Amino acid sequence: MALPELIYALEFVGILAFAISGMLEAQNRDMDPVGVFAIACITAFGGGTLRDVILDHQPVYWISHQEFPIIILLLTLGFSYIPKLRAIPARFMVLPDAIGLGIFTVLGTQLALKMGVPVFSACLLGVITGTFGGLARDIICNEVPFIFRKEHLYASCALAGALTFWMLTFWFTTDAVPILGGMSVTVLMRLLSVYFDLRLQRH
Repeated sequence: MALPELIYALEFVGILAFAISGMLEAQNRDMDPVGVFAIACITAFGGGTLRDVILDHQPVYWISHQEFPIIILLLTLGFSYIPKLRAIPARFMVLPDAIGLGIFTVLGTQLALKMGVPVFSACLLGVITGTFGGLARDIICNEVPFIFRKEHLYASCALAGALTFWMLTFWFTTDAVPILGGMSVTVLMRLLSVYFDLRLQRH
């Protein structure tokens, strides 16, 4: 698979993953379909939109790829009106959220580096890309955002993935392996932190 096709495929998976995590949280808050759609879009597109604004990267991603808001709208209808989907426990939000975090962190870092942003700033933009949608989702849903909670690792997982991507670019001539490597580090760190109760601060 060529790099542009790989990036598009990962963007597709990441958007769906974050949208589903947003829908699960909105359902947990007993929102109507309009609320579910809004929270799903904010979660899926929030980080990328902020990144594009900071980098002056136009047009903003979801504007030039209208298929993604349309897909989220169709998913919203399913979540809102199919009882079995509405019964999905909110705890399952951890997996899609981790997948979205990994994908968008690395793709945000890759775009920033491609646009000539210095390494550490590019990694921070990757972290912003991966975390801001979830942060906005949690604030709107009156939750303390994952990124600010002591209970498990979150932003540090994203930063580790971003740095892994950057380091792997020295060993590979294309970004395909570094993207998959950085994404895997982020997702695995996030899931392991939840499973083993890993924290930056214990008390």
